[in-house]
Amino acid sequence: MKKSLKVFSVAMAIGAMGAFASCGSCGGGDADAIKLTVWVSEADKPFAQEVVKDFKAAHPDKKYAFTIDVQGENDVATRVLKDVENAADVYSYINDQISKLVNGDALSKIAGDRLTSIEQANAKEAVDSGKATVNGEEALYGIPYTDNTFFMYYNKSVLTEEDIGSIDKILAKCSSTKKFAFPMTDGWYSTSFFFGKGLGFNVEYDKNLAETKITCDFDNDTGKAVTQAMWNLAKDERVKADVNDSKITAGFNDGSIVAAVTGIWNRSAIERYLGENFAVAKLPTYTFDRGSISESQVQLVSFAGYKLMGVNNYSKNKADAMSFAEFYTNKENQIKHFEMRGYVPTNLQAREEERIKNDPCAAAIVAQLAHSKTQVNVPSTLWVPMEGLGNAMITGIQSGNFDLNAQLKACVDSIRK
Repeated sequence: MKKSLKVFSVAMAIGAMGAFASCGSCGGGDADAIKLTVWVSEADKPFAQEVVKDFKAAHPDKKYAFTIDVQGENDVATRVLKDVENAADVYSYINDQISKLVNGDALSKIAGDRLTSIEQANAKEAVDSGKATVNGEEALYGIPYTDNTFFMYYNKSVLTEEDIGSIDKILAKCSSTKKFAFPMTDGWYSTSFFFGKGLGFNVEYDKNLAETKITCDFDNDTGKAVTQAMWNLAKDERVKADVNDSKITAGFNDGSIVAAVTGIWNRSAIERYLGENFAVAKLPTYTFDRGSISESQVQLVSFAGYKLMGVNNYSKNKADAMSFAEFYTNKENQIKHFEMRGYVPTNLQAREEERIKNDPCAAAIVAQLAHSKTQVNVPSTLWVPMEGLGNAMITGIQSGNFDLNAQLKACVDSIRK
């Protein structure tokens, strides 16, 4: 969902060396072993190492040598498509990248009994997120293992359950030293203001899933009023708009943030800092067209996607790579992933575990999914312009000048194709 480019040859070399150095227990020294490279996020590396150990124990008849390398799921397609043939055998990705990856021949189809098993075990919407249609043929190109959306964390010693329903009520309890944090400079989050008013985009593809036309209506009259609401919040001294994961967790730690919008990956740190005051909820509403006859409360509508494990179509050990991807995402490992990272399973039986059903973050995610937009057919051009719009607001706060119409037009013109 966020994008960055790196010099691939250097990154691969450093990443590979680092992975071998840090994963000596993965058995990389056996010349006759089946070699598999796995890419996961940095935070998921300890979990992946545990899965590797369990997978090897479950297959004593084979000798495996695993390399676990770090790669953020949000921009894994960029790295894979730089050199598909030498990319990882198995990698975690977010479903909005599926068109690019399939178009680049970077994902293997999942078929037969394995397809049937995955479809029966996981929520339908999660499985569907890993499907794509090429030349009229629909196929599954990834195995889901968790939802991917965002919600709100808050300090319940400051905010009540009544307060958290709207940003206005939240801000009534905030100050310049105890703020509400919302990542305005990240389009994955800021689009929720536009989605709340029913605005969006449309992408047309050719038969190979390459984008041919992109439309977006964020700059119509409603979109301008939405942007004005965002700007009103960004410049409010009680709002921290220029934030990322590290700033949010640090803010909960030092008390300068009392509520923040982010995802499940920050749960451990925030829960540790808030202790008995830890609480979560779906996203609040915001005030649209304040002061006019059409003033109203609008529910923030989040992106809702899924994380999947995909298998490289050019893997030299595709059958073993597919077995590992299936093992990584099975019921037992989805439960373990929940225990280690708080990830809510897509596996239907895992979801019925009492510890998961009764988990507050799982409940908040379920509540937010009722107010979400499925993250499919997302323009590849969306992210950088939306980041630019947010950055223009931050700059505007500092300079005292934010040309809303010009900045919104520049943003949408860059999204369209």
